[in-house]
Amino acid sequence: MDYLINLTKENIQQVVDTSMEKMVVLAFWAQQQPESVQMLQTLTQITQAQAGRFILAKVDCETEVEIANYFQIQNLPTTLVLDKGRPIDGFAGVQTKEQVEALLDKHLPPMWIQEFAAIKQLLAEGALTADELEQLAAQLKTVYSDSQQAAEVALVMADVALQQGLLAEAKSLLTGIGLADQDSYYQNLMAKLALAEDAADTPEIRQLQQSVEQQPDNLDLVVLLAKALNAAQRNEEALERLFAILQQDMNALDGKVKQVFMELLTALGQGNTLANQYRRKLYTLLY
Repeated sequence: MDYLINLTKENIQQVVDTSMEKMVVLAFWAQQQPESVQMLQTLTQITQAQAGRFILAKVDCETEVEIANYFQIQNLPTTLVLDKGRPIDGFAGVQTKEQVEALLDKHLPPMWIQEFAAIKQLLAEGALTADELEQLAAQLKTVYSDSQQAAEVALVMADVALQQGLLAEAKSLLTGIGLADQDSYYQNLMAKLALAEDAADTPEIRQLQQSVEQQPDNLDLVVLLAKALNAAQRNEEALERLFAILQQDMNALDGKVKQVFMELLTALGQGNTLANQYRRKLYTLLY
């Protein structure tokens, strides 16, 4: 069912049935009543902005007199909120956009839940490209903030990070999950993280890490380690090691460290969240 519909005798039962699962807002109006036309425009704008959060059923009282009589409409405009087949709230007359949104927020789930459900549906369908995963990761950051850092959102963020090969980010998110939220999904992600870390922990990386620990001032070794980490898709670790050097000396190794750092950013691509994060860090140092 569309989110904007004209309510008639022919489809009223379908709308009532729909209200068993999704909130329906009934807008009673008439073309000859300017205030009701104004109220309908406001409701339509809210419906379009909130895209599917509820259904707006417009009742033209000049043609649908029986429906208006059934709901005992005495004044226009009148707005009713229909839930599970019965009116649970509403108002007569004109209200502002802010007043209507406040009324709806009393009865509807938060906006982020709808966007989060759509993201989970996309992930369930699978076969997402790198660009699509990047877009979902950006959306999830907004949802995470709007949800006041809900654990269920953090788990999906960790899932996306694992699919992107961002092991450090996934590990940080999973580490922050409290005991009460460590469900089967969490356990599944932890297992995937462990396997990915094992696969990315090559003998070459272990040897280079040991050498860097023994010779922390040998910047050539750090550059080699960063390149090896990048090859193993451990990009965040690679960038962090190089950035730590650039914080101390922007021209380290006659500019070689900066060159490798920029090469890694270029390889990740313009739209990559991690690359953008470290580009901003670099600009902070430069300017």
